[in-house]
Amino acid sequence: MNRQRIVIGMLDGFGLPYYDATPLPTLNDMARNGLFQRARCVFPSVTNVNNVSIATASWPREHGITANSYYDEQSGVARYMNAGGLIGARTIFRWARDRGVRSALLTAKRKSVELFEKEVDLAVTAEAPPPDFVERYGPPAGIYSREINYWLWRVAASLLRSHPEIGLMYVHTTDYPMHRWAPEELESIEHLCEIDGWLGACREAAPDATFFLTADHGMNAKTRCWNLARVCEEAGVPVRFVLSPERDYYIAHHRNYTGCAWVWLQDPYSANGVRRVLEKLAGVDAVLGRAECAERFHTRPERIGDLNVMGDRRTMFGDCDATLEALPPGYRAHGSLHEMDVPVLIYNYGGVLPEASFFESNKDLTAVLLRDRRV
Repeated sequence: MNRQRIVIGMLDGFGLPYYDATPLPTLNDMARNGLFQRARCVFPSVTNVNNVSIATASWPREHGITANSYYDEQSGVARYMNAGGLIGARTIFRWARDRGVRSALLTAKRKSVELFEKEVDLAVTAEAPPPDFVERYGPPAGIYSREINYWLWRVAASLLRSHPEIGLMYVHTTDYPMHRWAPEELESIEHLCEIDGWLGACREAAPDATFFLTADHGMNAKTRCWNLARVCEEAGVPVRFVLSPERDYYIAHHRNYTGCAWVWLQDPYSANGVRRVLEKLAGVDAVLGRAECAERFHTRPERIGDLNVMGDRRTMFGDCDATLEALPPGYRAHGSLHEMDVPVLIYNYGGVLPEASFFESNKDLTAVLLRDRRV
């Protein structure tokens, strides 16, 4: 069987405005000489649902990961969606293993290891790296830094040079720099140029490899956050639970606020009253019912709220102390329909690619591999 090494880069937070604002010679060359498409991510525009959608080439209704967290209705608490056992579709890592291909997962965030570690041959998180990697490459910077991404890509380039037996490498960075800096800011440009340089080093280390690159979401400046549970309580229509789909370990990024929110009702008869209250809030684009939301975004109805609140470009929802919080200058986050535009790039692929229009979503990136029996 003719096998080509595969490098999948999931550049967390690398929405199209970042791509457009930065001089990226390696990526631009790959785009010119490969396939490039302006696509959309999977809703909600948060990491876990998109990471798993990319890794399985499927929608949340198939693979089952609907956000970074879910509401456990039996216990009445929110739980992280980081367990591999929750994934109900075949991953690219299982696809590789079934073909006798060794795989590696390199990630800034430990939650990605928790999702995929049982299916990969090597799993390294820069957040808590193995001692032998620290000895070889030095200690990485902290999770709340841009430098942690440089360490990750340096490891990737080294492994591509020294371990050709790794046939599939999946590299997942952190979006902390995008939370911190807008696309046009010097620090953001420096960060992405450095990553571009390391991508060039990876290409040089593995000229035989094909590169599949995309992002999980974009990023926007936000100005306000609503505590929807407080809103409804004060309006006399209390709800059972409100979930921020962004909820994860990395609260310094976003404080667990999200550009959408899922609301569980105390009883179905309160739906109209709650909806009327939520629709009147400044910054609410729409309030969707469970069935409409599940159908529109190809997700599982049992994992989303009775009502699903969509924020505008500047609005967040979360468990803030006040009913309405004015967010500080420089607060940047995601989760809404306004952070959905992402790049899809395939370079040096030895097979036949479909037309660029095939890649409507970032989840379509790996569909090419999963259906190609040559690789």
